[in-house]
Amino acid sequence: MKHVFVCTLFAMLVIFSGCSQDQQTTGQKGVTDSTELRLQELSRVLDRDNRNANLFHQRAKLFYTKREFDNALKDINKAISLDDKNPDYYLTLSDIQLLMGQTDNCLASLTRASALDPQNQEARLKLAKLYLILQNYSATYRVINELLATDEYNPRAYFLRAIASLETGDTARAVGDLMKSADQDQQYFDAYIQLGELFTLRHDPLAEGYLSNALRVRPDNREALYLLGYYYQSTAQFERALQTYQRICETSPDFRNAPFNRGYIYLVYLADFPKAIEAFTAAIRVDSGYTDAFFNRGYAYELNGQPDLAYDDYKMTLKLDVNNPRAIEGLNRLDQAGYIR
Repeated sequence: MKHVFVCTLFAMLVIFSGCSQDQQTTGQKGVTDSTELRLQELSRVLDRDNRNANLFHQRAKLFYTKREFDNALKDINKAISLDDKNPDYYLTLSDIQLLMGQTDNCLASLTRASALDPQNQEARLKLAKLYLILQNYSATYRVINELLATDEYNPRAYFLRAIASLETGDTARAVGDLMKSADQDQQYFDAYIQLGELFTLRHDPLAEGYLSNALRVRPDNREALYLLGYYYQSTAQFERALQTYQRICETSPDFRNAPFNRGYIYLVYLADFPKAIEAFTAAIRVDSGYTDAFFNRGYAYELNGQPDLAYDDYKMTLKLDVNNPRAIEGLNRLDQAGYIR
């Protein structure tokens, strides 16, 4: 009888460069405190000098960082009302508008910034990003190609064009642009991650090198470690995969996929059912509603000769996912084997 197991790989299509979730939360309180202090300082100064466009701009960016978009919008509009010739103000305005879902206004702000400073690369990059979000790929390519025609050294431009190529199915071109991006900026974490994922999907040994570079830039990064573990798993390097997933369990104990994948390896490839049970139990401790972990633990119990515990897990799977076909098959197997509850 064929059984289907679940082993998920991160979907990691990065459009904007920036910190991943685990980087964002590291030291978050310290950043929040310093932001609040700076906000209070700027507010005191603006109480005495409310004609200073630059200070309104600075405060708008701080409000943006805190995701207080209404306050940020109010301040940046005030800055523009005091000085409507500064392209940086329109770039900040576009950032706020984008996260508020005002894409038409965002486009207008970026167009204004470009008109004020036609050589402003940041304005062009943000415009390309916006077109990419809107899935206007012809416009994305046009803006990026215009930018690269004037400056061939621009790793962010190559990265954006690579993402557009991935979304339009041109993987070969995407790989080429990602390699250029990583070559031009050897700290470009997102480029290494994308390359690592693409080569992992091909089971290509190059994946290990790119993911190792990603970890060089951001040690213990969860996404990079997960992809590296998955690469080892997909190429039958099970001990290395188990070690890598264990490293994630130690550094990111709230991440359910790492213990789940350890359980999957023990269950499917190594037939070590007690260790599989232990790993799936760890995943369930992280997420008490983890349907696949309950089913796979139930199957491990079944193979380990513990039908009563298998029964409980199959029933829990059905509680979480009514009519789950794998759990129903499991209960039917127990019934056919003469197990009566």
